[in-house]
Amino acid sequence: MPAHRAGRADGRGGEDRAGPRPGRPRRRPARDRVPRGNDTLPLGTVRPECRGLARAAVRLDAPTVRELLDTALAEHGLVTAWEEVIAPTLHAMGRKWASAGERYVEVEHLLSWQVSSALHRVRPAPGATDAPPVLLACVPGEQHTLPIEALAAALGEQALPVRMFGAALPAEALHDAVRRTGPRAVVLWAQSRTTADRALARSVAGIEWGLRGARGRSALLLAGPGWTGRAPTANIERLYGLRSGLDVIAALAGTVPVPV
Repeated sequence: MPAHRAGRADGRGGEDRAGPRPGRPRRRPARDRVPRGNDTLPLGTVRPECRGLARAAVRLDAPTVRELLDTALAEHGLVTAWEEVIAPTLHAMGRKWASAGERYVEVEHLLSWQVSSALHRVRPAPGATDAPPVLLACVPGEQHTLPIEALAAALGEQALPVRMFGAALPAEALHDAVRRTGPRAVVLWAQSRTTADRALARSVAGIEWGLRGARGRSALLLAGPGWTGRAPTANIERLYGLRSGLDVIAALAGTVPVPV
């Protein structure tokens, strides 16, 4: 049978031997159809890769989402892929979820899981194993981890050692982790003002570690929109993006960042 022939127009199966009707385009396979109307994400002016990623996520097409993420990371590098493909799509998904109630939660969860998995597949560059690490954690009560997962992967690419503690690290555990690891820097992520605890930030900035007589302190870097406004004290610095954050941490480590 010629490849251009489609199913019967009457919906009863079989073959429509006349082929597609003149003037009426053939329907694309279901997995390639573009969602219309309320099923699209409000992306605005973005890279074409964002639209493909958004369409695949809305279809819950996990294999395609994975393929598109891996391609973006390979072709653009982690930082550009995050800033120009992944983050805009995640933000659009968040706006859609906020305007549509619970309807798009499954899409947001699938996309977030696939992004996290893609970031975990990024292999760190070999580096000094005895260098002081960078400690990454979300403040207590904060469950949004993808931005610091991106930072962890990017630091790994720069051969900088990382200790990643993920979501909602309790304050006592955070203090213990700083004392035990003696990190060169501590990055605390807060997505919202309700989780951004400035008293906690001040206490972490004041932690001393190491042997008596040779005590050290870690640089404290606050990341995320929850920290809007001035830093709690003069010796605490704000991070405003993945690329610039890498530059700040590289400077603290005394290294030259690899072009990304």
